[in-house]
Amino acid sequence: MKTLYLLRHAKSSWDEPSLADRDRPLAPRGCRAATLIGQHLARFDARPELVLCSPARRSAETLERLLEALGPTAAPRVETREELYLGGQRTLLDAVRELPTDTSRVLLIAHNPDLHELAVSLSGSGEPGPLAALKERFPTGALAVLGLSDWAEANAGVGRLKEFVRPRDLS
Repeated sequence: MKTLYLLRHAKSSWDEPSLADRDRPLAPRGCRAATLIGQHLARFDARPELVLCSPARRSAETLERLLEALGPTAAPRVETREELYLGGQRTLLDAVRELPTDTSRVLLIAHNPDLHELAVSLSGSGEPGPLAALKERFPTGALAVLGLSDWAEANAGVGRLKEFVRPRDLS
C-alpha cells in the first residue's frame, strides 16, 4: 500500500502587496500551522520518503517548518518542481503516476484549486465525515492522507482517504 500525503501550503502573508504571488512568504499563522501539521505527522511516525514541492516561497517555507517539526530523523529526498506551481490537477496526477515504484510514502505540497481537485478525485472511499469535509473545502495548511495500491494506477476514485486534518483541528 502506498501513502500519499497531500498538503496545501500554509497561510501566506499579504503584507507586501507588491510581491509576486510565488514570492509571498508564510504569515505567522501559516508558520504555526505548518509546525502543527509536522508535529501531527511526527506523533504517528508518518515520515515521507520523497517530497514533491511547488517552487513558491510559501510552499518551501511550509516544508521547512514541517521538516523541523518532524525532527532530524526525517530526511526525505526533496524535489522542487516548477510544474507543481498552478499547473493544474492533471499535472499533479501525472506527477503521482510517475512516482518510483520502490517509494511507499510521498508528500506533495502544492496549491488550490489543483490540490483540492486531486484529493477529491482520488478519494473513492473513507470515513463519511472526513470525506465530506474534504469535498467541501481544502484550506491552507490542510493535509489529506490517501492510501493507493499503486502510483501508476492512480485514477479517479481509486484512493482511500485515511485522514483529513486542518490546522484548526490541531490547535
